[in-house]
Amino acid sequence: MMNRRFDARLAQRLDAPERMTWLPPWEVIAALDVKQAEVIADIGAGTGYFAMPLAEATGQHGTVYAVDSQEPMLEILRGKLASQGQGNIEAVFAEADATFLSSAQCDLVFFANVWHEFPDRSAVLRESRRILKNLGRIAILDWRPDVAPEHGPPLEHRLGAQSALAELQAAGFKQMSRKNIGKYSWLVQAVADREACGRPASWRGTRTTPR
Repeated sequence: MMNRRFDARLAQRLDAPERMTWLPPWEVIAALDVKQAEVIADIGAGTGYFAMPLAEATGQHGTVYAVDSQEPMLEILRGKLASQGQGNIEAVFAEADATFLSSAQCDLVFFANVWHEFPDRSAVLRESRRILKNLGRIAILDWRPDVAPEHGPPLEHRLGAQSALAELQAAGFKQMSRKNIGKYSWLVQAVADREACGRPASWRGTRTTPR
């Protein structure tokens, strides 16, 4: 299988100023409805494009675990944190399916532009369920396959939002929703209901809000 993981040698692209125009982080964070004092795992956090505004949104009593499997990415993030003095982010060197975070620790698990990279997304969802609190939220942001690839991975590497919804359903997540966001992305969200663990969530009542 071709490696779909983003090349850490291209990390400067993640902080390119023009990215703010086609994927505004605060538009995404508003859609996530982040609250003060929440504990958030940003899986595949890279250089902190979302981790840092997420930390601002959850406030000084909240925590953001910026999880990434590429140490060079985390080194860039640590440099930013040292220079800006942002104390409620913890950089975690780990894989998405083995985060080393505590069980039932997080209010929100967030994936930005990495969902298509995972070879075993079922394992990633099991780990997400493990670290989420009961009724905690999962949010998956990734590249739309129906727009020209001016940025991001080639079309053949992209997954549709409907694919992510099906995977969430199979993993037992509930209250699923989706929308298009920014210029090139879709956002899918769902809730981890521990009472439904092991049972597939019903599509009846699934809330979809395409934009």
